[in-house]
Amino acid sequence: MPPYNAPPTAFDPATMPLLRSVGSNQVGMREYNERVVLQAIRTHGSLPKAEVARLTKLSTQTASVIINRLLDEQLVVKRDAVRGKVGQPSQPIALNPEGAFSIGIQIGRRALDVVLLDFTGALRWQSSTPYASPEVEQVFAAIDARLREVDDFLGPELAPRLTGIGLAAPLTLGTWHGLESLLPQEAEAWRRVDVRVRLQAMTPLRVDFAKDTIAACVAELVAGRGRKLKSYLYVFVDTLVGGGLVIDGEPHSGQFGNAGAIGSMPLGLAGTDERGVAPQLLGAASLVRLEEMHAQAGLELLAFSDERLLSGPWEAVTRQWIEEAANAITFGVTGAACLLDLDGVIVDGAVSRALLERLIAAMQEQMTRYSWQGTERPLVMAGTIGMTAKVIGAAYLPLHANFAPAHGLFLKATRR
Repeated sequence: MPPYNAPPTAFDPATMPLLRSVGSNQVGMREYNERVVLQAIRTHGSLPKAEVARLTKLSTQTASVIINRLLDEQLVVKRDAVRGKVGQPSQPIALNPEGAFSIGIQIGRRALDVVLLDFTGALRWQSSTPYASPEVEQVFAAIDARLREVDDFLGPELAPRLTGIGLAAPLTLGTWHGLESLLPQEAEAWRRVDVRVRLQAMTPLRVDFAKDTIAACVAELVAGRGRKLKSYLYVFVDTLVGGGLVIDGEPHSGQFGNAGAIGSMPLGLAGTDERGVAPQLLGAASLVRLEEMHAQAGLELLAFSDERLLSGPWEAVTRQWIEEAANAITFGVTGAACLLDLDGVIVDGAVSRALLERLIAAMQEQMTRYSWQGTERPLVMAGTIGMTAKVIGAAYLPLHANFAPAHGLFLKATRR
């Protein structure tokens, strides 16, 4: 397998074909076949050697040799033999949770989040560092501290099994500083820094970068409802609303990495504001707007995940925001569905599940107020990952880079 400090690469979802758990018996395919076997086990769960061979279309001997090698590398482990069936007892092979680890880092507009995933994708460690406004030097100093904490958590035995770091951040952190508390000089500092290059200079681990909303979309595609949809729009409601796009089972980033950028969609025709420019969707559907509405009402500002937003003096204002946000997002969804013929829309966010459910219910109501003549209305559903989707998606990137066949992700079983 490739060393943990292999040359860094940028994450480009446009180059990610859907995985097929099929190997090759040709000479020279050792690394690829190792990855195919790991993919089969990751997709289907623990499997006996004969079943691995069947699923991957490798010969029984080739599959056995590969599995023995993966056992030696401690990437897989043997489970207890299954008895009571006809023939010899079969011994399932499973991923070793401690076979490899990956770090996910999300540089957000309100917090720095860091997680550690094991080889099965289970969360083993996490940290969140909130701030009123991101400042470049403070953020990277915090990242350095968190990386040291992860190293201490793993200890000298497991730390060498770190396979890389996935970094998620907005492509243009300082672009909408007028909507946030970001000072102009801080916005300019973020425009000057290449966050992946800056992080790579701090660590020998490979660093892979993805736009934050694409990282969240990847998390839902790998471990959520996205596994069952062919083409869908992903919407993540955060400080500023954003999204991602999956076409034919593959994340699609577009020429400039902005595919699925629903927050930038116009709300109506040009000439509807004082400048003659159509307002953008993010102005109505972002959580910074909810915060602004509470401040204007003289209410205490609560965390976006606080259940109290739906009760007491906050309820009326939050309900108003839900209606406005649902209408705005539905407007964008309608246009996207007509253009892309989507199977569905997945909505998630950095909010409580109760607030998300209210928002989706309001969207479903708004969907009935648009004409769908000539097209099909997509199903709207809640995401399953929640407020950690961006950082979890980031942590999947090194696992993809080091262990997935070709350029694929741990996504779905073989096309049938």
